[in-house]
Amino acid sequence: MEEIQSQSDHYRSSSSSASSPASNFFYLRKPGSLRQPISFEDSPDWDGTDIEARVDEGGDSIHAAATPASPSLSKLNSGSLPSPPLPEGAVITRKIAGASIAWKDLTVTIKGKRKYSDKVVKSLNGYALPGTMTVIMGPAKSGKSTLLRALAGRLPDSARMYGEVFVNGTTTCMPYGSYGFVDRETTLIGTLTVREFLYYSALLQLPGFLCQKRSVVEDAIDSMSLGDYANKLIGGHCYMKGLRSGERRRVSIARELVMRPHILFIDEPLYRLDSVSALLMMVTLKKLTSTGCTLIFTIYQSSTEVFGLFDRICLLANGNTLFFGETLACLQHFSNAGFPCPIMQSPSDHFLRAINTEFDRIIAMCKSWQDDHGDLSAVNMDTVVAIRTLEATYKSSADAAALETMIVKLIEKEGPSLKSKGMVGNITRVAVLTWRSLLIMSREWKYYWLRLILYMFLALCIGTVFSGLGHTLSSVVTRVAAIFVFVSSTSLLSIAGVPAQMKEIKIYACEASNQHSGAFIFLIGQLVASIPFLFLISISSSLVFYFLVGLRDEFSTLMYFVLNFFTCLLVNEGFLLAVTSIWQDIFWSMLIFVSIQVIMMLSAGFLRIRNALPGPGLLENEYIETSFAVGQVRTISGNQALQNVYDISTDNNSKWKNLLVLFLMAVAYRVLVFVLLKFYVRKHLFLIQCVVGHIPCIVATICGL
Repeated sequence: MEEIQSQSDHYRSSSSSASSPASNFFYLRKPGSLRQPISFEDSPDWDGTDIEARVDEGGDSIHAAATPASPSLSKLNSGSLPSPPLPEGAVITRKIAGASIAWKDLTVTIKGKRKYSDKVVKSLNGYALPGTMTVIMGPAKSGKSTLLRALAGRLPDSARMYGEVFVNGTTTCMPYGSYGFVDRETTLIGTLTVREFLYYSALLQLPGFLCQKRSVVEDAIDSMSLGDYANKLIGGHCYMKGLRSGERRRVSIARELVMRPHILFIDEPLYRLDSVSALLMMVTLKKLTSTGCTLIFTIYQSSTEVFGLFDRICLLANGNTLFFGETLACLQHFSNAGFPCPIMQSPSDHFLRAINTEFDRIIAMCKSWQDDHGDLSAVNMDTVVAIRTLEATYKSSADAAALETMIVKLIEKEGPSLKSKGMVGNITRVAVLTWRSLLIMSREWKYYWLRLILYMFLALCIGTVFSGLGHTLSSVVTRVAAIFVFVSSTSLLSIAGVPAQMKEIKIYACEASNQHSGAFIFLIGQLVASIPFLFLISISSSLVFYFLVGLRDEFSTLMYFVLNFFTCLLVNEGFLLAVTSIWQDIFWSMLIFVSIQVIMMLSAGFLRIRNALPGPGLLENEYIETSFAVGQVRTISGNQALQNVYDISTDNNSKWKNLLVLFLMAVAYRVLVFVLLKFYVRKHLFLIQCVVGHIPCIVATICGL
């Protein structure tokens, strides 16, 4: 402690001195202009600002008995702008029964190479009350997101949690619909408008009547100030511009508000937002707290105006708590520890400047440059010492004692337990996902309508090259080549669906994490929705190819050709879905898909005969019960013409057996995707890699089809 105190005194003297270059190096706008540290002589008294929670007998929520508004930063910093007020005339039509949440001695460890030894967060304490904004702040890798996920019950399987989390005074898990979680990276459906996207989300999440769901959707749009964007496409279209990052972020939050959660967890709500969008986001969230919702989110840093909207701050560094309490009390805490915030400096910037170890490397670089030029040579700040000083000061402060007292008050009396909102039936979810997928596919012109045009163009090219073959013995091999080129080329063209399939999987992963969907429901909805488009592609391109080449002019053989080609497309779609489920990358998905398709082409029975493989069904459909003239007198059957060359079966029912095999392959790929999606959601990536090793074996058994 003596070493910490001596180094702290050294930094305190250097940081509080107006003439010291160390305190001004990161805050100067012009060389030579000095700024004084902030003074707390006129700051408000923080002793009486603790919020006491009470539970109404027979009520349904915990209310804040006294919640003093956080003083404006302009009272402490004359150079900063005042915190923006809430929009006037905002009408709150419905109140949300918020819930209190408290965590005590919360520790999270991550599994290392041998055991759970790496502690991400260490013995953290804190709480959040209804109608307030509690922010978890800290530098990168300080444990912000891990703490947020631990509170929401969203930790990965590789993590273990110790300690207790109390919701309304009880340690029971939060039921479905009682809370919402918004991840840092969320996937939205760009081909839907904001209102459509939220409406389909409501259909997946909420049971009840449609009119009630429409009312909830409109409330969510109003809560996140999305009224001007309700009828605009989210991700853009061929003729419409999409939403900006700020509006997209608010749409992702509005999706969780459809459930009207008691507690809302948001990981980095200001992620990739500019200053204006960030301020609008936080003002909107501040308006949301007036409904009674408990808001907990992480943040890296913020402007002064945004900082003034927070109610409480949990400041972390290296998994330890450096401060927990009112926002402006955090400024007082830093001043007491010897790190006062300079005038006109954003508080969050000052906090991170003091505790982010990455600044040590910057200062080392600056020292070298300063020594060469003779300027600012006294820059000296050890962030490790600053962290240890702030942590030690907080443990002995009145803020830490007030936190312990508040946690005891929140857990000593149990409040009303949160109830599940009820889940939508599986049949309804399948119907909703099917209808939504149909709408998405009808608007995805790049991946479906353009794909239809490419298939027809390819069929036209192949049919033109092989047109006018006639029905002689010399045309037998050429017909086989035409069918092989058509089927193999169109199978390779399925690669155009990789981006669309990957987007579908990401949407599923986001919805499944919030229990809005399931693997089986997603697969059934996606399959049923894709059938009309695949059948349209198969019948249009088959008709072009079939009549240009001049295959058998019979309706039954034509329909079998279409059905066989449609089943091949189903197999390709299932295989493509399996590949994109394993490799969550467009480049690798395309590379693996093309590589395996080429292997299938090489072993399909046309380029190289493999007697162990089933016979090619489309050839049997074309040559069974046909005959070819040999000279002017003799004729041979179609089976005899191909049996010695391509090893087709003499059984008249063999083509239906081959069609059944194709159908079973399509089902098998969907089953494989179901298993992969289960592991994908649970983050068991090592099991997925085991499945990858068995794919060549699977391909070897089916490549002849």
